[in-house]
Amino acid sequence: MYDNFTAIDRWSGDPIHCTYHAVIVAIATRHADAIDVKFLAGGRSVWISLPHLAWVKYKEQMGKAITDRLAIQIAGHYLKSAIETGYDNGREMYTLSVQETLDHLHAVMSEFKNARAVPMMPRVEA
Repeated sequence: MYDNFTAIDRWSGDPIHCTYHAVIVAIATRHADAIDVKFLAGGRSVWISLPHLAWVKYKEQMGKAITDRLAIQIAGHYLKSAIETGYDNGREMYTLSVQETLDHLHAVMSEFKNARAVPMMPRVEA
C-alpha cells in the first residue's frame, strides 16, 4: 500500500509516483540511531529516517516489534502525507521524531488491522 503509491502534490497538483527502494540501518552509513527508508518519488531519492527509540517504545507499549516491512509502510505513509499536505519541499531526507514515527505506525495499523495484513517487502530490481 505505502511501498508503491501515487500522491498528489499539494502545491502543483501533479501526481508523484513513489516506490520503495531500500532499508538501511543508519548506524553503519551515517552514524545515526535510526533506520533509513529510501523511496524514489517522481524519480528523485527521498530518505525517511525513523529513530531506533521508536522500536523500543513500541515494544514497551504493545509488546510487539516493528518489522522491516512495517517500517517501509510507516515511512511511505509519512511521505504520502508530506506530499499531500505540502510539507515535502524537495529535501532528500526527512527525520521523524519518535512520536511522529509512532503516530504514522498507528495510522498504518488502523488501516491494516493486524501485522499479518501488512504487505510483504517488495522485491527491488537493481
